[in-house]
Amino acid sequence: MTSSPPRPGRDSRVARLPPRERILDAAEELFLSEGVRAVGVQAIAERARTTKMALYRHFATKDALIEEWLRIVAAGYVSAFDRIEAAHPDDGRAQVLAVARFVADGLPDITRRGCPFVNSVAGLGDPGHPARRLIETHKAAQRGRLTAMCERAGAHAPDEVSAELTFLLEGAQISAQNGSVDRAGERLVTAVSAALDRAVGAQGPPDAR
Repeated sequence: MTSSPPRPGRDSRVARLPPRERILDAAEELFLSEGVRAVGVQAIAERARTTKMALYRHFATKDALIEEWLRIVAAGYVSAFDRIEAAHPDDGRAQVLAVARFVADGLPDITRRGCPFVNSVAGLGDPGHPARRLIETHKAAQRGRLTAMCERAGAHAPDEVSAELTFLLEGAQISAQNGSVDRAGERLVTAVSAALDRAVGAQGPPDAR
């Protein structure tokens, strides 16, 4: 699942950023607006107010730049999960609902810019591309954390519940991106809460067993 937290290092005063950060900022803007396949290195260099030669000093290839951008995006989501778990220690239900609210809060940005992972996969045809492998690894780790939250919440078959919740979370983002469902954030939080209640109700909360 994804939202769109600000990328670490983003700064409106672009000219004051180090060259590497300017390149990553420029790549992010162009990748989200035009797609990773359509954007060329020259366009990124121009947006970053640098040269292709300078860009290649920091990133050997365009593929390496795509991979590093997605690595930073993924790190932002990992940090969000860390904050949620720290804010609600041992309270799985509160953690799951906080994840749903985090995603819901990011839907307006998804509507404007699209999901960076979905957009990138669409432009990376090779299943073995390093950036696609990075996305798959990130998604698997995130799903694992969601499963652990469901288990802490006392859900029956927590892995199955996390799969259902992932459908809801990622489906809400696609719906927001294509405009197919109104009030997507509100509906998402309600649906996640109901799904978790059903899963916990199947066997009762942990202290009732």
